[in-house]
Amino acid sequence: MTPQRSVLLNLRNGVAYLACISLSGILSAHAADPEKRADNVAQSSATATASAQADTPAAPAAPADPALAKGGAKQTTTIASPGAPKPNALPQLKLDNTPLPPNTPTYAPVVEKVSASVVTINTSQTAPAANGRRGEQSERNPLFDDPMIRRFFGLPDPDPAQPPQQQKRQSRPGGPNQQPEDNNGPSRKREQSVPLGLGSGVIVSADGYILTNNHVIDGADKLEVSLGKNGRKYIAKKIGGDVRTDIAVLKIDATDLSPVTFADSDHLRAGDIVIAVGNPFNLTRSATMGVVSAVGRRDAQTSQMADLGNFIQTDAAINMGNSGGALVDYLGRLVGINTAIFSKTGGNQGIGFSVPSNIARSVMESLIKHGRVLRGFLGIGLQDLDESLQKEFHVEPGTGAVINEVRPGTPASKAGLKEYDVITSVNDKKIEGYKELQLTIAALPPGTSVKLNLIRDKKPISVSVVLGEKPEAPVAAAAPVPEPDPDVLDGVTVADLNDATRQEFRIPSEVKGAVVTAVEPDSVAASTGIRPGDVIQEIKRRPISSADEAVKLSEELKRDKQVLLRVYSRGSSRMLVLESKP
Repeated sequence: MTPQRSVLLNLRNGVAYLACISLSGILSAHAADPEKRADNVAQSSATATASAQADTPAAPAAPADPALAKGGAKQTTTIASPGAPKPNALPQLKLDNTPLPPNTPTYAPVVEKVSASVVTINTSQTAPAANGRRGEQSERNPLFDDPMIRRFFGLPDPDPAQPPQQQKRQSRPGGPNQQPEDNNGPSRKREQSVPLGLGSGVIVSADGYILTNNHVIDGADKLEVSLGKNGRKYIAKKIGGDVRTDIAVLKIDATDLSPVTFADSDHLRAGDIVIAVGNPFNLTRSATMGVVSAVGRRDAQTSQMADLGNFIQTDAAINMGNSGGALVDYLGRLVGINTAIFSKTGGNQGIGFSVPSNIARSVMESLIKHGRVLRGFLGIGLQDLDESLQKEFHVEPGTGAVINEVRPGTPASKAGLKEYDVITSVNDKKIEGYKELQLTIAALPPGTSVKLNLIRDKKPISVSVVLGEKPEAPVAAAAPVPEPDPDVLDGVTVADLNDATRQEFRIPSEVKGAVVTAVEPDSVAASTGIRPGDVIQEIKRRPISSADEAVKLSEELKRDKQVLLRVYSRGSSRMLVLESKP
């Protein structure tokens, strides 16, 4: 810095700035060579001065004055500064600083209101940390050294103040309080907090209850909740979680919070405007808008997320970190908890799913009150009615679900429900399929009396049932129904049920009928899904007790165009309609 000060003092006027720029390049390029530095400084100074003189208009020559030469008064000459480049003229902009009119359509008030109810959830897990060489070998995946990947998964960055070796040793992460390696003895295990990721949550009460997804907190033993613009942090307690709906409830020790307002998600329709609010990629209080693409999504793909899911599909952008956040309507009322996306890239592609607020609320209240989710239970096996079954039972398409099994001793058995009954509504709410019926019953608490509207023997009837409590393992699972092909029971070989066949095909003792031992691959029975080990329990609603009875009855029905079977297969009963070829 000393040479620069010297040059600035020796130069005058505008030349000083030019020399300073030039000198900065000299010092950076030749700092290690004092001789070259001195030569270059002098050369730069002379060049800059000459440049300044060349740019300055020459002053008129003064007349010779011998008096001045003999020590007279000194004449002062003013040297003008070199001409600086003129700045570019700014473009002429059109400005309007007035705020939007009061009635202008905007969702800003909705987002501002809901953002106060949405929190960030950081999860971590305490794990043993080994010191010494074993600790160095148990490193995490090196991909997490990439800061972009760390930010994607919400992991903290390493401390830049630590040496690289120490950072590597603590990257799992041990943090600044990690104990140093003890090379004088055997390795000792210590505990360290391992970040699992981040998600979002929704405040549902002023005293600190929070809704989120179960997968957000799964496996974590430390839950840190950040809320508000300033990111106030609280340690949260897990009240409970439910895998079957992917809903969890947390509690923080706080008061006077801003809870969200619940809406009735059953009123939601495809095309309604919705806003997703959450913390994608730790970008807190982010909002995206879209529409409801569909309601009641409960197919095989969504069942992988939660088998009792009944999801809202939306094109509002949902990304990593949005899980557990709020999906609200245009009034800012909660209609869903954002849960998952379908994506081939890991980012939003316009297909997101949310748990309806009615389901989330029901699960939350049960977890808070009982510490677990209590679900209603009938004790029946169900299946949808395909086109053939609709004709058989004389019901309209999209109406009800047929009972294919009633377990003894269950609420359904006590209420007199029977196989072949078609349940069309629950408490006068129309049922369109077995999945909707399953969700409707599961959402009701045990002990509830419900009215079931049925079609039995082509006649409508009503039955009242007091629900039991659903066991953890399902008593009977609904079996998928393969599409029927033409033809009847030709190509099916059956045998009596005895100890040998029951043991071979693992058939319970209470199952009665004729066991299928072989099925020709090109037969109608094979195309409808009948396999060796299945048990034909009924043909045309007539119970089967032996193989001879099954063969005799099938001979009698050869002329029938349709044959209704009740078949036990893989742990549950189902119904099939076999159609003969024309």
